Amino acid sequence: MVWDLVWKGLVTNDTFRVLRAYTAAPLEHGNRRIATGGHVFRSRRTVPASAEGRWSLVEERTGAAVQGTAWAAATAQQLLSRHGLVTREVAQAEGLPGGFSSVYPVFKSLEDGGRVRRGYFVSGVGAAQFALPPVLDLLRSLRELPQEPEVTVLAATDPANPYGTLLRWPALDGAQARGPSRSAGSQVVLVDGALGAFLGRGARQAWVWLPETEPDRGRVARAVAAALGTVAARGLVDRRGGMLLEEVNGVPAAESPLALYLSEAGFTPSSLGFHLRRASLPRPVSHA
Repeated sequence: MVWDLVWKGLVTNDTFRVLRAYTAAPLEHGNRRIATGGHVFRSRRTVPASAEGRWSLVEERTGAAVQGTAWAAATAQQLLSRHGLVTREVAQAEGLPGGFSSVYPVFKSLEDGGRVRRGYFVSGVGAAQFALPPVLDLLRSLRELPQEPEVTVLAATDPANPYGTLLRWPALDGAQARGPSRSAGSQVVLVDGALGAFLGRGARQAWVWLPETEPDRGRVARAVAAALGTVAARGLVDRRGGMLLEEVNGVPAAESPLALYLSEAGFTPSSLGFHLRRASLPRPVSHA
């Protein structure tokens, strides 16, 4: 596929239109009818919009092949600019030819020159970690939790979600037939930067990770329940709004530790699970 060559840096296009088309919502196969001002337009496009334009080899545009050392140096700088903190898992997620060993000598030279620092900054990943000094200052500033939880809801496939690529999914209690994955239609809830919940496609099953002790356990549980209500309100599960949550960590939602907090967030228990109806969602504020 031509886009596989694009991600490897071998092929490029002369317009950004194909990139916008690639990231846009997929269209139905075949000719599609579009209503425009009362008229029906039948598209005669024979190839996807993301394949149009003029394609060429990057090497032909640069005029000379990039040498191995220059490529490694440029790639290392790009990884630092993109991630701030680079580990072996970052190189694997980026699909670098040769893996982490292809850029390790560059990071070692940067460390010797005092431009990056090496240490064991993130637990649970490889020990060879290189970071920019401002990034370490930012990490130190996040050691103490804020007074109010900082909650972020992302698509599970979002590059900003590190779980499933840069970080492993946290372990779950008990044997689970199904678990979290970076699948389309799924959502993750990050609480203070850590994974708080995973909401499967269709929002009928959820997996949550709560601290062992209070008050942190209640703090995260309350933030997760409120975030699930936000997911329903935004129509991320159903454009009409609302949500029916049946299972949490493989057990009925009513039996999960999240049950009390779901009720506080506006969910109503039923025989099927916890239901948040559209009528109970907060109305949008008028700015007129």
